[in-house]
Amino acid sequence: MTANEKVIYTGKTHTTGGRTGASRSSDGRLEINLSSPGTAGGGTNPEQLFAAGWSACFIGAMGIAAGQRKVVLPADMAVDAEVDLISSDGGYFLGARLNVSLPGLAPDVARDIVDAAHQTCPYSKLTRGNIKSEINLV
Repeated sequence: MTANEKVIYTGKTHTTGGRTGASRSSDGRLEINLSSPGTAGGGTNPEQLFAAGWSACFIGAMGIAAGQRKVVLPADMAVDAEVDLISSDGGYFLGARLNVSLPGLAPDVARDIVDAAHQTCPYSKLTRGNIKSEINLV
């Protein structure tokens, strides 16, 4: 960590059992059962958790971008995230799409906000160059 970096928050979880286990946050605010994608298990899976985290973070980044541009985001804005678990050549990797809805905004304004958010969102930075991802304005 450099002198200019400051940790704002650290999320901590304890997970047991892998994809068929459970995960709990250190503060007790998150307690979930896990199940493999496509199974009848009663829990969620890492791909769904990643999709929820990235879409929530992306909405926050759009809020910052809109504020800098003095644009009011529509109350009914939404981000539908899709995270793929892909098998290829005996290994696994991820692919993802964010489908962003900003109803009522001019397409060029909406695109500018989405592009700016993609540059600043920590999840977007994490994925850039690491997984195939798309940011779509719908």
